[in-house]
Amino acid sequence: MPWNDNANPGPWGSPPGDDDRRDPQPKRPGRGPPPPPPEGPDFGAGLENMRRRVRDAFGGPGGLRPQVLGLIAGAIVAIWALSGFYVVQPNEEAVVTTFGAYSRSETPGLRYHLPAPIERAEKVAVTSLNRIDIGGAADADVPQESLMLTGDENIIDLDFSVTWRVADARQYLFATRNPDDSVKAVGESAMREVVGKMPLQQILTRGRGQLQTDVAELMQKTLDSWGVGVDVVEVQIRSANVPQDVVGAYREVANAGQDADSAVNEANTYRNRVINEAKGDAAKIIQSGQAYREQAMREAVGQAARFDQIYAEYRRAPGVTRERLYLETMERVLNRSNKVIIGAKGSTAPIVLPPDAFERRTAAAPAPATPAQTPAAPQPARPAQ
Repeated sequence: MPWNDNANPGPWGSPPGDDDRRDPQPKRPGRGPPPPPPEGPDFGAGLENMRRRVRDAFGGPGGLRPQVLGLIAGAIVAIWALSGFYVVQPNEEAVVTTFGAYSRSETPGLRYHLPAPIERAEKVAVTSLNRIDIGGAADADVPQESLMLTGDENIIDLDFSVTWRVADARQYLFATRNPDDSVKAVGESAMREVVGKMPLQQILTRGRGQLQTDVAELMQKTLDSWGVGVDVVEVQIRSANVPQDVVGAYREVANAGQDADSAVNEANTYRNRVINEAKGDAAKIIQSGQAYREQAMREAVGQAARFDQIYAEYRRAPGVTRERLYLETMERVLNRSNKVIIGAKGSTAPIVLPPDAFERRTAAAPAPATPAQTPAAPQPARPAQ
């Protein structure tokens, strides 16, 4: 029996027919055929349908339709033209360039420029304040920027900040490649120049305000000469100290300076005291001299007047006037000397005078006693005349 002979069923019976292969389950009496199984989405048919519609829209297999080409071109041109609209904020100014060259500046609002690559607009914040720290921050010092040489050849560690804003957007964009770096470089250079003209003590104490003002003015002058288009609003010194490596030496110098100031103050105090005393003595001498001059002048005037009076009397009675002048003169002379008057006449006994008879006495002293108390002078002496 050949292997492909299906006519002879063999010992197992006939093979199942086509109907039996489609429905292996036996049919139940009284019911119809079972429903077919559900089918999934046919993605291939959907893609083919879409491909066919696109092909029909573009003119079929023969090429694109002119209407479709015009619609696409118009849409592209419209999108390109609408890309030129832009908005400038209230704190901004727009700089428009045509093929890279400056064309115009636009104020805030809705603006339009020819689309790229014909024109481009770059917006710059012109009212916002910008700040640059030079010398490093509080936790990260930069010695290359902060260490500076003062006018008295000392080293100072100085950190400061520069506040600035854009004054001219055109110059700000086209004058320098990096305006922020330019402002920082100018600030550091100006600070070094001004610090190099001031002593260290002035910077550390009362000269900070003047230092900030001078640096801001020098920065503005330099930036204007460069045409950067930047206004310097403020320069603020954050910290100014001597370097940590020389703090001990600086304290010694400060102490020595204080000692020197103390010595100078003491010397000035002594000088002022001596000068004031000398001025007082000089004023006293001058006043005494003026008083003596006034006294001498008045005495001379009085004596001259007395002489005139005596001369007038002398002319009237010369003899009487001479005798009177003689008596007054002898009275003045004898009044200043010690006198012993002996009234006994014809006495030959020796007269012994007391030891204090010729001692110098003042004009107010009483007249000396007469030798009448002695044994050799029995008569009492007459009073002095």
